[in-house]
Amino acid sequence: MPEPLIVILGAAVRPDGRASPALNRRIEGGFRLAMAHPDSLVFCSGGVGRYGPSEASIMAGRLLAMGLAPERMVLDEASLDTLQTVVAAARFIRSEGLPGAIVCTDSYHTPRTRLCFAALGIASLDGSVEAGPRQMGWPAWLRMRLREAPAIPYDVMLALTKRAGL
Repeated sequence: MPEPLIVILGAAVRPDGRASPALNRRIEGGFRLAMAHPDSLVFCSGGVGRYGPSEASIMAGRLLAMGLAPERMVLDEASLDTLQTVVAAARFIRSEGLPGAIVCTDSYHTPRTRLCFAALGIASLDGSVEAGPRQMGWPAWLRMRLREAPAIPYDVMLALTKRAGL
């Protein structure tokens, strides 16, 4: 039986082209999940935001350097936000006949991501990485938590409108 797809959600790239702390956390968490699920493919997601290169290409390069086989990686360099990533991953999951997703993102972001997968009819598991005040600092953590409150109903409603198109 196929394994769920490990979906690593993108995060910002710094002006010098290096991964932000959030992107580094997610890459490391995705690698741990890949080692724990050796038959799962790894969906590296994130296009070019304010600064290049793409978030997905940074993920793939780091995962390759950490020892992940390139044939396990699927790059999504088109998605620029959470909902685009979830829709792209859901399409891939359906096309490959996979049982669902393991969501690898910061812990404050996991509920929204999993609700979007559910709205699209895709089962998901929590593979989040800890991202609290200790990891991020209080101001950044509070800002991200406050951003999630309105984003959850907004993205879930949009996801429901996209369900028929999958």
